Amino acid sequence: MADLGKKRVLVIDDASLVRMYYRDALQGAGYEVDEALNGLEALEKLLAAPADLLIVDINMPQMDGFSFLKVLRRQDGPVAATPALVTSTESGPQDLAAARAAGANFYLVKPVKPETLIEYAGLLSGASA
Repeated sequence: MADLGKKRVLVIDDASLVRMYYRDALQGAGYEVDEALNGLEALEKLLAAPADLLIVDINMPQMDGFSFLKVLRRQDGPVAATPALVTSTESGPQDLAAARAAGANFYLVKPVKPETLIEYAGLLSGASA
């Protein structure tokens, strides 16, 4: 596997237990993990330090995941192309379509197993080779 010490994942979710669950799984696989409570905080963090992958919840206060992705994809520079994995309890076809339209690269329905999260994090961040 590639050197993950340089792969940074930003987990964007308003639920502290979800963030902790994702952090534990990803750090155990060698990723550097940062967290944001909503889309606004995520945008601020990305401006300060780019990430190799975003894991984005849909339903959050202040700025939801779809709004965050739409704003992100309109940014100038490489940050706009950061791969985004959406995770949500919403599982309807309209949710998947909305995620794609907002700029998501992939969509997983919660709960997400740690091995599934790590597999898609590797694929989307370029960590698995």
